[in-house]
Amino acid sequence: VQLQASGGGLVQAGGSLRLSCSVSGRLFIFYTLGWFRQAPGKDREFVASIRWDGDAAHYTDSVEGRFTISKEVAKKVVNLQMNSLKPEDTAIYYCAVDKDYRTFYYRPGSYDYWGQGTQVTVSS
Repeated sequence: VQLQASGGGLVQAGGSLRLSCSVSGRLFIFYTLGWFRQAPGKDREFVASIRWDGDAAHYTDSVEGRFTISKEVAKKVVNLQMNSLKPEDTAIYYCAVDKDYRTFYYRPGSYDYWGQGTQVTVSS
């Protein structure tokens, strides 16, 4: 499985960006697709996740109500719509795949495959 993230950029506070993650390789229904981010000097943190076989999604508290994760199954793409962006959302954003649904979706260590990351910068 290989992942390619895109859609990052520079935006003013209050603006929006849409990240996309294109997945190549076979995806099983019990896989979880996740988005993480890492700001300079900080640990990689969970942002959102969604199961490949359903629409149930999880979000970290700081993005709840502002970000929406979705997927396009036929295209094998996972999107992260980010609205009402804040300067504290500035980070490199990574998409990832977790092969084992029994693991904790919010832990980076649960994920088996990672994309290369895309930079999101929100100016104040």
